[in-house]
Amino acid sequence: MANRPSRYGISRRSMIKGAGALALAGAVAPLVRGPVTAKQTPTTRNIEGTELKILLWQHFVPNHDVWFSQFVQEWGDANGVKTQVDYINTAEVPTTFAAEIAAQEGHDIVEHIASLGQYEKSVVDMTDLIDEAKARHGDMSRVAELSGYNPTTGKHFSFVHGYAPDPGDFRKSLWEAVELPNGPTSWQELLDGGSRIKSEQGIQMGIGMSNEIDSNMAAQALLWAFDAAVQDENENIIINSPETIAAVEYMAQLYNGAMTPEVFGWNAASNNQLLVAGQASYILNSISAYRAAQEQNPEVAKDIFFAGPLAGPNGTALANGHAVYNAMIPTYSKNQDTAREFILHLVNNYKTKTQESKLYDFPGFPSIAPELFEAGGWLDADPYGSDPADKLSVLKGANDWTTNIGHPGPSNAIMGSVFGEFVLPNMLARVARGEQTAQESVAEAEGQVKAFYEQWAAEGLVGGGR
Repeated sequence: MANRPSRYGISRRSMIKGAGALALAGAVAPLVRGPVTAKQTPTTRNIEGTELKILLWQHFVPNHDVWFSQFVQEWGDANGVKTQVDYINTAEVPTTFAAEIAAQEGHDIVEHIASLGQYEKSVVDMTDLIDEAKARHGDMSRVAELSGYNPTTGKHFSFVHGYAPDPGDFRKSLWEAVELPNGPTSWQELLDGGSRIKSEQGIQMGIGMSNEIDSNMAAQALLWAFDAAVQDENENIIINSPETIAAVEYMAQLYNGAMTPEVFGWNAASNNQLLVAGQASYILNSISAYRAAQEQNPEVAKDIFFAGPLAGPNGTALANGHAVYNAMIPTYSKNQDTAREFILHLVNNYKTKTQESKLYDFPGFPSIAPELFEAGGWLDADPYGSDPADKLSVLKGANDWTTNIGHPGPSNAIMGSVFGEFVLPNMLARVARGEQTAQESVAEAEGQVKAFYEQWAAEGLVGGGR
């Protein structure tokens, strides 16, 4: 029989005790519904008598984790595998994983919501598993295909089974008052309309410039819109460009016109909380803030609508995945075959995963949940109470406008370090606070990125010119 999964979390979180050791806290509340697994997946090898420990980020739609805990347990029961799921704040996953790598013990699957290419040498190659999943389910979406692959080494260091799109979330009534009833479609409209809303209606917008992952995602999307990037397609560092400088100068304007100093100290939940409280005109986020508002502040929820990525001066409009589910199997795991079998089982049941996340989780293999994208399907007629029912229909294009961190290059160790050290939001923040000119701040960021390049090129993990 499988063990009932343990649970970590903000209010139920246990602290790390030494190198990678995790002390378990309060147990999951008793589950009262029946079986949650749509179908058991036949295994390709005998895994009976093994164990599976999963380290997972706390999902932003809480219902998901209740479902997932039971889903894992049912799979363990069906296959004679002892299971355990530990949930922690997503911000703690990279450091927790680093501690486990140092200790050479811990979980059999570790999942983070962004690529961790800097840990490539400590995880197994997922190429054969991805090939098997493709044989069963067809092609992957672009963001899923690219986010866990290193073309320099030819290694898939993670299995990206799904992602959450990152649209703009805006308050329709506020933008109607500035003649933009469908919300902003460009960064210039965001600046013009957002500044008027703050000046005339007293409501700020919320785009973070702090050491948290949402700020990373926003900064990356801003650079792309201005036709800037950290690296080119060959992993050459190109961040110090007129386009990057223009993007940094723009963000200082946006901050001065439409935001407040709190954005420099935010965590990943802050913009959600501001929107749900009715105090934000616009944020860059997934639909989790909206789902929370449906329960906590229904009147605000009715006023929240969504828009695609904002266009820059030349019309470029791309987004990161707000959360990109990079599942990794550490080389120290003694249950690698068991981990592989579970990942295939999870993919096979992704339609249910999408439903249990209230459409937050998009499948990395689109064929698994055609109901999500088809005409009159879930995004056109939200089964979870949107008013109007087609409020989420803009997300039908997410597979086209969502790409990997590091684009037009790969999601490599450089980008793992750039995100881990929050190079991009800090580059923006120094100028917005008036501490440096845009040229100075971009040059400082360039120095950091080039140091990462030298570090990882010496390890053989990146290509490009030096």
